Amino acid sequence: MSGHSKWSTIKHKKGAADAKRSKIFSKLSKEITVAAKLGGADVEANSRLRLAVQNAKGQNMSKDVIDRAINKADKDASDFEEVTFEGYGPGGIAIFVECLTDNNNRTVASVRSAFSKHGGNLGTNGSLGFLFDRKGVFVINNTGAIDLEEFELEIIDAGAEELEENNNLIMITTALEDFGSVSKKLEDLGIESESQELQRIPNNTTALEVGDALKVMRLVEKLEDDDDVQNVYHNLEITPELEEAMSSD
Repeated sequence: MSGHSKWSTIKHKKGAADAKRSKIFSKLSKEITVAAKLGGADVEANSRLRLAVQNAKGQNMSKDVIDRAINKADKDASDFEEVTFEGYGPGGIAIFVECLTDNNNRTVASVRSAFSKHGGNLGTNGSLGFLFDRKGVFVINNTGAIDLEEFELEIIDAGAEELEENNNLIMITTALEDFGSVSKKLEDLGIESESQELQRIPNNTTALEVGDALKVMRLVEKLEDDDDVQNVYHNLEITPELEEAMSSD
């Protein structure tokens, strides 16, 4: 992905978070509850829960809401499973969907419907995996307290592959196996991230004409609106023209 594409995607997601905060909180709460149910309610001993709580704090979720989501693990009888879907959107754009669901039939029907109604088609699992790499992605809001040169040396030594800064935001990318060590280094340095996630990063991106690209983004947004969908990844290049069109769409 180009640097512009990455930063534009973050900006787009932050805008979506502002517009749909209750939906974002619902997905974060589900991940917290599932993490606590699978690995226990001790945040320090449960790495998945610790990560979920960190991301919730990055979205300004209150401690009370986080605690309720953790406590819900003991009372929620639902058995959630993680399922993924792979398909193509308009213009042949690859789309990878991660879900947490307690009703697989409902989720399959909903995801398939979104693809078919928005000019895409659902493929078989494993058909697109080679187009994406699993990477750790950290986003930090630098208010000026971080000496970037010194910080870059520290974080690369911990295993970071890439560090970029844009408008006071720092993005760190790591290999999958170095995600934990970089997370620990940030903790040791006393630096809180807005988000730290394992993401599927496309090996290459594809630019489309703005009209077709907007169709892809409408499909992505439709999928993201689904309560069972946790993350949607794609290999569409977010060009300046598309970014402008999305801001006015």
